[in-house]
Amino acid sequence: MHIFYTPDITSNTYTLNEEESKHCVRVLRLTVGAVVNLVDGKGGFYTAEITSDNPKKVALSILKVETEFHKRNHYLHIAVAPTKNIDRIEWFLEKATELGIDEITPIITDRSERRIVKEDRLNKVITSAVKQSIKAYHPKLNDAISFDAFLKQPFDGEKLMAHCIDEGEKRYIAQLVAPHQKYLILIGPEGDFTPEEVNLALNKGFKALTLGDNRLRTETAALAVCFEINYLNR
Repeated sequence: MHIFYTPDITSNTYTLNEEESKHCVRVLRLTVGAVVNLVDGKGGFYTAEITSDNPKKVALSILKVETEFHKRNHYLHIAVAPTKNIDRIEWFLEKATELGIDEITPIITDRSERRIVKEDRLNKVITSAVKQSIKAYHPKLNDAISFDAFLKQPFDGEKLMAHCIDEGEKRYIAQLVAPHQKYLILIGPEGDFTPEEVNLALNKGFKALTLGDNRLRTETAALAVCFEINYLNR
């Protein structure tokens, strides 16, 4: 199955951009009459036939459209501190997209070792994972934002915060939330959230979350949360 990401599709015909056209014709060696699939990132899954195999502008005719393709029964937003090694956050984005996630926000905390994030590069990782895992919904990647500013944004759903400070009661995801809801989960940097950040989040209505006795890397913790939420909503 050959899949192309086509977020601007609006009619029963479509022309791939030059990069995708070149990949289609010169790498995949597809020709006129070949059937491919398209996803628009908003739930649309299209079956299309190649009508022109020009390597600079492949033309397609839409044969079939499915809406809300594999729509999920919950909404997951993970706000995570970017790792110093950008490859690790890219790994998280790839795997989280494969498992199922709706929104990601890079948050800059007091102990963040990386404060600049190139969203264009990260979005390419997400798009590649969307095509690879046959997802019709493209996760939304927000611009990086300070932790304090992020907490001021409204969220109508369950709000959890994973941290390693040995104070107060912390519970597991399944003990804190019900299935089929909207979830926002905070994951801190390598050095964890500061006590002040934890208190600030708790005062904003977040519930303290534990991921077990093992201390996890940032990207591992974020992926564990992604897996557990999806398992809870299976």
